[in-house]
Amino acid sequence: MKFILNSRNVYDYLVENGLCDSLQEAEQYPSQTPQSNIERISAKNFNLLVTLPDNRKLLVKQEQYNSQGKTAGELFGEWRIQKFLQTFPELEHWRSFLPELLLHDPEKSIVVSTYLDNYRDLSDLYSKENNFPTKVAAQIGSFMATIHRDTWNRENYREFFASEVVRAKPEVSPLLVESLERIGPEIFGIAPVDGLKFFALYQRYDSLGQAIAQLRETLSPTCLTHNDMKLNNILVAQEWENSSENIVRLIDWERSSWGDPAFDLGTTISSYLQIWLGSLVISNSLTIEESLKFATTPLELLQPSIAALALAYFDTFPEIVEYRPDFLRQVVQFAGWGLMTGILSMVQYQKTFNNTGIAMLQVAKALLCRPDSSMSTIFGAGIEEGVRSQESGVSSSRRSTP
Repeated sequence: MKFILNSRNVYDYLVENGLCDSLQEAEQYPSQTPQSNIERISAKNFNLLVTLPDNRKLLVKQEQYNSQGKTAGELFGEWRIQKFLQTFPELEHWRSFLPELLLHDPEKSIVVSTYLDNYRDLSDLYSKENNFPTKVAAQIGSFMATIHRDTWNRENYREFFASEVVRAKPEVSPLLVESLERIGPEIFGIAPVDGLKFFALYQRYDSLGQAIAQLRETLSPTCLTHNDMKLNNILVAQEWENSSENIVRLIDWERSSWGDPAFDLGTTISSYLQIWLGSLVISNSLTIEESLKFATTPLELLQPSIAALALAYFDTFPEIVEYRPDFLRQVVQFAGWGLMTGILSMVQYQKTFNNTGIAMLQVAKALLCRPDSSMSTIFGAGIEEGVRSQESGVSSSRRSTP
């Protein structure tokens, strides 16, 4: 019989696994655990936030079982990062910007972690305050580059991930993604009526399909990648303004793998662009160009953070421009691909494709098909100059090395 986590058995489960003290519980809660100390958190998995008698907070996550009584195994991917650090202690310094994982129970598909009460979702900061501090973005770029740099072409690390395989479901239906390469009659059975408008429009752009196909051919798995670096998978400290310490945590490593670093950086940039595109003023009386102009969160407001993100990445991992001369170009293209998957998610889950989707498609097409001319649009003035100076510095240092 499958163990189903709930508010009545979670304390017993934590005690059995040595994560809280039963004597303290008996003194604090002589009978049944009060519901006020257990909070259900909305998420795709079953998540319980448990406040212990000593005021520690634990997040207990259990994957949902399907009709066959099985799970996708995604939480193993989350725990795999913890196991990776245990296997390779030279990467111990990563712990300051990763989640604090305490337990993985593969039999019950449960992961327990410390709840970081002094952090909040970065998407929450951005949406509620419409504030995009470059300090935060720069630290995201630096930590991402640290992961890519430290694992770059390390065969022992690659073998670890090759042997520890995650059995996970993709966020976007593979049929929807594959349908971009060859749109057939099966699409009528999986896409809503509004979604079919997207595929009809997509077919008009041969250059877009060609750019996506070429981008896939350039994929070069060379380091550990997060593969789901969207804004709600990043935490920022509540007191980030007054802190000189690490203020960012990169969480939800369920989809991590040995991959292409340009994908991580590009899809992160895509998350920023989706803030802009999601704020468009949509009206039948406005053209797409006018909607872009009247966005409530204009691109100009986001550009400093996008540029800070990229420049911090190159500052932390300057060798990347020598290893991959076309790296920034590929990053821009992956930002476009991130917008395409955003459209596919909209089609799959929201069952719609409206003017916002059309605007996303136009921007995605520009990034994928014209990445060089799109750089200044995304990053604002200065980013190309900054990257060129990084490249020149690396090349000069290599030439001067005896």
